[in-house]
Amino acid sequence: MSPTPGHPTAHRPTRRTLLTAALTGGAVLGLGGLLTACGSSGGSGGSGGGAAKPSGGSSPDQKSVKQGGDDYATVIEKMKGFGTDAAPGVYPRTVKHAMGETVLPARPTRVVVLDTGELDNVVSLGIQPVGVVHTDGSKTMPSYLKDKAGNPANVGTINSLNLEAIAALKPDLILGSQLRAQDQYEQLSKIAPTVFSLRPGYPWKQNFLLNASTFGLEAEASAQLDAYRAAAAAIGAGLGDKRPTITPLRFMPGKTRLYAELSFIGTILNDVQLPQPKIEQVKELAVEISPEQIDKADADWVFYGVYGTPSSTNQDAVLGGALWKTLGAVKSGQARPVADETWFLGLGVAAANVVLSDLKGFVTPGA
Repeated sequence: MSPTPGHPTAHRPTRRTLLTAALTGGAVLGLGGLLTACGSSGGSGGSGGGAAKPSGGSSPDQKSVKQGGDDYATVIEKMKGFGTDAAPGVYPRTVKHAMGETVLPARPTRVVVLDTGELDNVVSLGIQPVGVVHTDGSKTMPSYLKDKAGNPANVGTINSLNLEAIAALKPDLILGSQLRAQDQYEQLSKIAPTVFSLRPGYPWKQNFLLNASTFGLEAEASAQLDAYRAAAAAIGAGLGDKRPTITPLRFMPGKTRLYAELSFIGTILNDVQLPQPKIEQVKELAVEISPEQIDKADADWVFYGVYGTPSSTNQDAVLGGALWKTLGAVKSGQARPVADETWFLGLGVAAANVVLSDLKGFVTPGA
């Protein structure tokens, strides 16, 4: 059966220029260390079983976080089949993605994005979306994208899509993820051709290439990723053998997280080859701790962000507490606040480059 515009079909064998092609050569080297480190166990929201016990001890108040989806190796393997075999600029094109195959009759000009990663991706490609969703913690355009994103209409939040508002914009492409909006996919695909990645977060590089394939801009996306990898490698090389440990700490309503290997920031630290403390060396999104366990966050550097307003979290209580002041990073002046919108929410190459710039300024000797 041939695919119809905007609707998925079952997979059929075909010769494609897939994401694999964009991830070969230097691109594979950029992922190699992470693939080795993550292996195939206990992914972020891995299939089956309970949360893996993090290294460094655990208690009823401290657990690794499952966020749905498969482990890293399985996600990357599945995404090797995503993309298109159409030549740049050639339409109609069929794009294979998490929900099947979607035909794009012409290059999209009115795109709606359903997550922060898709927003970062399209803006990084020079495209201004007509519609955007925001997070519950930040319902405005991220400041690092504001000058380039235009003035897209607000079509809800990540957890509450406004389908009527999306339809009213008459989009010709909707970009999102299976993990976030699988239940709305059929309705969305009736509004416009819809392309979904498997999940946001740690496969952000693959997601960028998938999104770029809808516009015929795979080469531009690959070039941006190559530049990012080169910048990450240069920061690591500048540190020599003296690589400080890094904890990405995040205060959220009702929880405090130490972000781990299968997170956006975890992949960036891996690309720079900056180690994390043993407790964070788990194949998970994050490890949750209680305020009474904040000493487990200690590292050479602690970078902390807050989701939403500080008053909705325990940030002020933790930072003002006696235990926080015992951390080595705090004593040495190396516990610093960072922007949540880039370090934890950005999920794209533009945010990754901002994080690299932050890291370089903090950890590079003499910077």
